[in-house]
Amino acid sequence: MKILFDRPLPFFLAHGGLQTQIEQTRHALLRLGVEVEWMRWWDETVVGDIIHYFGRPSPAYVEFAHARGVKIVIAELLTGLGSRGALARRLQSAVIRALRPNPFFDRMGWASYQLADAAVALTAWEAQLMHEVLGAPAERVHVVPNGVEEVFLQCPPGAERGRWLVCTATIAPRKRVVELAAAAVLAGTPVWILGRPYAEDDEYARQFRELCAAHPDLLRYEGSVADRAQLAGIYAAARGFVLLSTEESLSLSALEAAACGCPLLLSDLPWARTTFGSAAQYCPMAAAAATAPVLRAFYDGAPGMPRPPRPASWDEVGAQLREFYAGLLKTSR
Repeated sequence: MKILFDRPLPFFLAHGGLQTQIEQTRHALLRLGVEVEWMRWWDETVVGDIIHYFGRPSPAYVEFAHARGVKIVIAELLTGLGSRGALARRLQSAVIRALRPNPFFDRMGWASYQLADAAVALTAWEAQLMHEVLGAPAERVHVVPNGVEEVFLQCPPGAERGRWLVCTATIAPRKRVVELAAAAVLAGTPVWILGRPYAEDDEYARQFRELCAAHPDLLRYEGSVADRAQLAGIYAAARGFVLLSTEESLSLSALEAAACGCPLLLSDLPWARTTFGSAAQYCPMAAAAATAPVLRAFYDGAPGMPRPPRPASWDEVGAQLREFYAGLLKTSR
């Protein structure tokens, strides 16, 4: 069994959780004895049994793969779709049904969900969207969550919760770190933001740095933390973890914080409630003035909150995928 990993966007153009997911998944599969290679578009000698495509391939891509006897697994992050309201989701579903078949439909790649051999979702919520909105046959949709590195799972709990709430996120509008910082100033709650922008001269990043410089007693920013053991220690000692983004699929940083026993405050979105249920606190997406009292209440109550449930390890995720691949190779179209 040989698996080929492919994706449409190079890592160097946009860092983030998807890169971590792909790399950690590959490492786990290799440790379990599964042969995994990167797709090499320039190399016509590449061979494999399954292409695990991290994104949405075109229908032509799927058909060419099938012509070579290669099965296709779609693993798309439905970050935007999963964060939209019910009306917007129903409208998109109606548009997809109305345009099938249609040349425009093919360019959007939606037909790939009907053609692919399987689709892998990170949460039950995304699996539901793949079936109900994008038209993937229910029997071909499988849920395999993200994992967490052992350094986080083995991190001993801190003796007591510290002063700082922690947010690990890219400094970008979707992550709403400026809005979080503004709410923290209003609420008088210290927040330590870990992350980096896509570009240092980004206007949103400039606003964030200026806000941090104006309130050093409440806002801490020193860039990202590359050392995973150091990051685990930060989570273990933090008062709580906060992520108030407008869109997510399955936040790796939230899983890592949960593995370290850190209380969670997350945007009130379906991915979060599907994953953590009553084990997290939730904040509606609102202006800083409305967010501030929710943040303050979380800050005050965090030391007494129970540990979130243990996430899966990457090796456990790899074992799920190994079994899934083996089963897929036994099926015929």
